[in-house]
Amino acid sequence: MSETMNQKILVTYATRTGSTSEVADVIAKTLQESGMLVDCMPIQKFPDLTSYHAVVIGSPIQNRKWLPEAVQFLQANRSVLSQKKVAMFTLCITLAMRNGEKYRTDISAWIAPVRTMLQPVSEGLFAGVLDIPKIPKFSDRLKFRLSVLFGVWSQGDHRDWNAINAWAHCLPAQLRQD
Repeated sequence: MSETMNQKILVTYATRTGSTSEVADVIAKTLQESGMLVDCMPIQKFPDLTSYHAVVIGSPIQNRKWLPEAVQFLQANRSVLSQKKVAMFTLCITLAMRNGEKYRTDISAWIAPVRTMLQPVSEGLFAGVLDIPKIPKFSDRLKFRLSVLFGVWSQGDHRDWNAINAWAHCLPAQLRQD
């Protein structure tokens, strides 16, 4: 059995509408194809981190921060995570705005509290999906409908699967045990 086969990785995520879980699945599949043992599960399943040598954690941005359950998971597991290689990925619909790339600095600031808890070996930042009917709160759905009407956003899947796959393909080398 090769050295990489003994390295177990957890890919865990928080999601509201399912798009982050789809990204997590692609990342997990890429890691498996590189010969690593991978478990992929939502953060709400409270995964025990002791059997993993590395963790990939993802969340969308909502109200300029990671989802509360993702942050709570990080806080609860901070000491264990500090002893493991960790990568993080974030989906943010702001990147799908007209001229969304100019907001990368702002988005990086929104993620900064997470980054300080993790000290990730790698960080992926990707546009998300705007599926208004799946947005839980009526007031948020209304805001997005108005924003779409005024041309700030467009509905649909804005994820760049080529960028996601490219980032995922770099992870095995970064997550391997030394």
